[in-house]
Amino acid sequence: MQALMLAAGMGKRLGAYTNNQTKCMVKVGGRTLLEHAADALREAGIRKFVIVVGYEGEKLMAFAREKLADFELDFVVNEDYATTNNIYSLYLAREKLASDDTILLESDLIYEPRLIRMMAEADAPNMVAVAKYEHWMDGTVTLVDENGIIREFVEKKDFSFASADQYYKTVNVYKFSRAFSRDQYEPFLSAYVRAYGTNQYYEMVLKALAHLPFAGLRAFDMGDIKWYEIDDVQDLDIANTMFARDEERLHAYELHFGGYWRYGGLKDFCYLVNPYFPPKKMLEQMEYFYPRLLTQYPSGMRVQKLLAGKMFGVKEDCLLVGNGAAELINTLGRTVRGKTALSIPAFNEYIRCFPECEIAELSGAAHDFRFDMDELRAAARECDNLILINPDNPSGAFLTEPEVLELAAICRDHGTRLIVDESFVDFAEPEKRFTLLKNETLEAFPNLLVMKSISKSYGVPGLRLGVCAGSDTAWIERMRQLLPVWNINSFGEYFFQIYGLYASQYEAACDEICRQRAEMLRRLGAFSFLTPYPSQANYVMCRVEGIGSKALADRLLKEDDILIKDLSAKNGFGGQSFIRVAVRDAADNEALYRALEKIGA
Repeated sequence: MQALMLAAGMGKRLGAYTNNQTKCMVKVGGRTLLEHAADALREAGIRKFVIVVGYEGEKLMAFAREKLADFELDFVVNEDYATTNNIYSLYLAREKLASDDTILLESDLIYEPRLIRMMAEADAPNMVAVAKYEHWMDGTVTLVDENGIIREFVEKKDFSFASADQYYKTVNVYKFSRAFSRDQYEPFLSAYVRAYGTNQYYEMVLKALAHLPFAGLRAFDMGDIKWYEIDDVQDLDIANTMFARDEERLHAYELHFGGYWRYGGLKDFCYLVNPYFPPKKMLEQMEYFYPRLLTQYPSGMRVQKLLAGKMFGVKEDCLLVGNGAAELINTLGRTVRGKTALSIPAFNEYIRCFPECEIAELSGAAHDFRFDMDELRAAARECDNLILINPDNPSGAFLTEPEVLELAAICRDHGTRLIVDESFVDFAEPEKRFTLLKNETLEAFPNLLVMKSISKSYGVPGLRLGVCAGSDTAWIERMRQLLPVWNINSFGEYFFQIYGLYASQYEAACDEICRQRAEMLRRLGAFSFLTPYPSQANYVMCRVEGIGSKALADRLLKEDDILIKDLSAKNGFGGQSFIRVAVRDAADNEALYRALEKIGA
């Protein structure tokens, strides 16, 4: 068996990365795509390698001869690479293709090496590697029948989102028998080039063949085999994350701060989102209005405040709406001065966004990462500002409503600003759950500012919504003047508008998180290497013994595609091994428990 790679193209969409080299010379994880492909061929026992070159062909051939010296290399040159497409490259290599059983590869792919071995060893003589269609994918897809035979290649122009659940994306790795290439593919390929020219794609030939009963093109389902197609710089960035060196992979994921929907199969236990809300009906309502919301301007801040006031029952003059709580924290930091007390470790935005403040760190580690009321009372008397994240992030520590109101009274009596972030309070057990977002509370404590992220507890991080509230309207106005007129998009505005229809379902969703958290605390506590801390949030912090928190996070990501938060480098932990794990739905949580069971009991 041989391999044939089409590597003549210029790869213009990769910009500077292909200014003086072809796409298979681009590096992913520190090595070129060509070298990754060669590794896969070696694992499959394939040593004959035909490469169609064109753009920067001499450079590619020299590199291949040096790095792939253990292969029998054969080069086909496409002199017209700038004006033709990959069908012509394959046409030029048609005699090579028909001379042996062949693994056909494109040059802009990265995949786990086992893919080539598994396809080569499979009984079916003619196979097309496919992956169940996901939203990040683009290009040609296929329809596969109940016997695993490909019945249709669907071009991009014919793609229908209504049929998306039926599609399998072509990975652009194929196995063709010598007989198939000689008797079926090559005759159709030559006829297609004569009829339609050289600026076409070779998949069009497969599209024609798929309709013939004797073709028998079988789908090879990628399943859990990782792969990525690299068309542009974002694709390259994602590939470099997925296929980073083991010791660098976790950090590469963390640098993205989200966007993990593009990483098929990844289970994100790092970012904190309610998986039980919004309900299906609410999503359908938003989907129905999607075209109008997309094509219309949102309202300005005044209307956003009205809608948020309706949602939380707070006077509009006491409210601000932000593009996520992060925008409001950043804006708040530009209006606050003086000595500011904050329990450490904490959400880093409360340090990063307060450059004009002297941060007085209250050590959570000194109190086993629980709040110490005496220390908080002292800070309320001695500081200009006191920031309280309740429940605490990342520890999950919690103060009751009487305790928080006591601190608010001390702050009021001593002229101290009290900033309470209650982004996770809705996940507290029902009998402990409370909110400061009430007119009577805000009016009783004009020194109080309440911050709340809507992204986390309401399960809509893509909308980027947050609110802050306080009865000091002069302070609120100073912050408002620092915000743009349109900082909320139409989708966020519509969410505010219709939330009331689903308020009872939101409460039920938070109750379900409580049940899942209780189960998580029980299950995590059964592992000898984990010590979970009590939590009233939608996450659990654990001390890690023996294995180390980074090693644990690395292993879960590498072996099970599970992303957790390693806290060891975070300010306040002193390098000790701690992790934070989000509470997700029952199925995902069970996947985490199974992964941990493989590590030890």
